[in-house]
Amino acid sequence: MRGQRAEDASAPRRGRVKRALALWLVLFGAYAATLGVDAIQGERFAPREAHVLLSADAIVSDGFVDLRHEYRDRAWRAFSHRGLHATATPVDGRLVEPQGLGFPLLVAPAYALGGPVLVELWLAALLALAFVLGAALGRRLVPEPWASAAALVMGLSPPALAAATAVSPEGAGALALSAGALAALALRERPRLALAVACAGAIAAVPWLAVELAGAGAVCAVVLARWLRRRSRGWAALVALDLVLFSGVLFVTLHDRLIGGLTPYAASRAPGSATGLDSAGDLAARAPRLVGVWLDRDAGLLVWAPFAALAFYAVWLLWRSHRERLAFAVHEQADVEVAAGFLAAICAAQAIVAALLAPALHGAWGPARLLVPVLPLAGALAAWGLRFAPRAGAALGALTLAGSVWLLAGARLGEATLAPPAGDVPWGGAERVLPRFGGGLSTGAVVCTAAVAAALAALAAREARGRRRGQRAGVLRVGSRPLE
Repeated sequence: MRGQRAEDASAPRRGRVKRALALWLVLFGAYAATLGVDAIQGERFAPREAHVLLSADAIVSDGFVDLRHEYRDRAWRAFSHRGLHATATPVDGRLVEPQGLGFPLLVAPAYALGGPVLVELWLAALLALAFVLGAALGRRLVPEPWASAAALVMGLSPPALAAATAVSPEGAGALALSAGALAALALRERPRLALAVACAGAIAAVPWLAVELAGAGAVCAVVLARWLRRRSRGWAALVALDLVLFSGVLFVTLHDRLIGGLTPYAASRAPGSATGLDSAGDLAARAPRLVGVWLDRDAGLLVWAPFAALAFYAVWLLWRSHRERLAFAVHEQADVEVAAGFLAAICAAQAIVAALLAPALHGAWGPARLLVPVLPLAGALAAWGLRFAPRAGAALGALTLAGSVWLLAGARLGEATLAPPAGDVPWGGAERVLPRFGGGLSTGAVVCTAAVAAALAALAAREARGRRRGQRAGVLRVGSRPLE
């Protein structure tokens, strides 16, 4: 009898493992289909990718990311037909470029074993695994098949396909953030020291992969410490925070010793700051980008991945659930609200970085590239929206996958690059109603931003009126759809 119960309990686990393996294989196969496609016309790797490979070559050959010998020997000729020029100024006789240390170290073993091709496959495998973890995050909000379906569509979206085999830290960053978020939610339920160390390790690795991900990692770290403290797990919280802080201090100290600055961008030869911001006025001028990062005609995420709109619907569902206090009526809803709010906060932090701190919205996939690290988390939120709007979700998913097919077909049969193809995206010209959000305050960008702000204000006012009416009636309204 005991053996029978153990077998019955292990059956759902085997089902989840099989589903996760199938999802990983589908995504990895799709990503492998982008191998051999040029990043720019006539070049398999964009300049920033070639510089990462050059750093990996330095680690393999010299044991350190000092690129003086590589430039002297023209080692870049193994993967680039165009000459590479140093993007940093030597410090104390060492040449360390803005790609830093962490990400080149991650790809160096694959480069040593199989060169650039194995590096691409390695990064594709990491991004596919990130979306598998994204499906696990989605199961904390909704049951199957919604969680895996949303992860699959988001994982096959054009930005994910473009980033899958790019020698860039977004895919590895997606895995680190997804693993950290999943471990943090598990710690909230069962706080254990080993899990706290694993979660802190994933968070600590984030800035080493890319400084642009530090904000999202910080949100995860703060929430982790708060949950552990509220559960009286002071020792686990202390160990986890020590690991994160040690990683941060080591990051700053090491870069200060090597390049004389706090981040890898300190040694850059490019004029101005790494973000392109020189004053508070420059930051205020970028405010419309908070809309443009989603709705820019050429680079907005929702233009290339309409399915991501369901993540915004999930945020509205979270707001409604909190306003109507559904957690008092359905006990499990409290866990859903906490998980959704946590994922939304991480996505919001990264969206702010992409909108306000990126030097430009256009070029090399613009903000869509910087949002790839949170696409698995956004996919988990979209799973919640997909469950409550299945027809709209199916339509948005079909549009997203159509864009992916169009992108791959264009790369193989047309322009032969994975850069955003010249001309319109395949929406029949409907995207032309959207403005371009450039560096300045264009009329179209201001009008679009004002329209979005007005719509949000109208929605908030409507919700406030509904809440006041409910309070006057003394009725606690519960959503009409059943919660499983």
